[in-house]
Amino acid sequence: MPRFAANLTMMFTEHEFLDRFAAAKKAGFDAVEYLFPYDQPPEAIAERLRAQGLTQALFNLPPGNWEAGDRGLAALPDRAEEFRASIDTALRYAEATGVGRVHVMSGLASRQDVTALTAYRDSLRRVCDAAGAQGLDVVIEPINTRDMPGYFLDDFSFAADLIAELGLPNLKLQFDIYHRQILHGDVLMGLREMAPIIGHVQIAAVPDRHEPGTGELDDARILRELDALGYEGFVGCEYRPAGRTEDGLDWMRAFA
Repeated sequence: MPRFAANLTMMFTEHEFLDRFAAAKKAGFDAVEYLFPYDQPPEAIAERLRAQGLTQALFNLPPGNWEAGDRGLAALPDRAEEFRASIDTALRYAEATGVGRVHVMSGLASRQDVTALTAYRDSLRRVCDAAGAQGLDVVIEPINTRDMPGYFLDDFSFAADLIAELGLPNLKLQFDIYHRQILHGDVLMGLREMAPIIGHVQIAAVPDRHEPGTGELDDARILRELDALGYEGFVGCEYRPAGRTEDGLDWMRAFA
């Protein structure tokens, strides 16, 4: 049975952020993830995790200035110093929350730009070295350019090839089913081919990014495939509820 993690950036937004931990636990989740924790002190988040008995599954490194349009720093050669500082920030939060993996966003750049590609490789080596010293995995996620135009990492095969090329033991693939379907389709075959390098999975219905089971894919079959493949990691519920979060959780209860 999949281990579901509520994405608190998208789910339970009826509540203030720190109150979403209790709401997730009450709804039946044992783990949580979110995009960025940096608006809250790490100690405050750690206290909510402890109080609710929740596991922190994942969060992202600081992305730069999100409000100004930044979507990560790793492939931006002129932001290398800022990227290095973002690693230190993320690792402080990782230590406080006990998270086992962090996601590195590449940023907006062209893969045809050699300087961006070099910066990205260098950034991944740097963050994997620092995170590895803390026993953490690093995950990279291809994101579709319909939702995020200009995103550097927009191809699953490229991501898999890069992981193989770099040979970093704690560098893994974040396989988001929603992004995979939009980018390439062939979700089940992609899972089968890439299972050995997958470090985290996320799910949302395609195309509207609502609850699993409400879109064009047979999400229940995909989740069963994860079980058949022996995947033991978390499945992050990175979807936007169509209504009140708690009212749309029947899909998850079917796996209880």
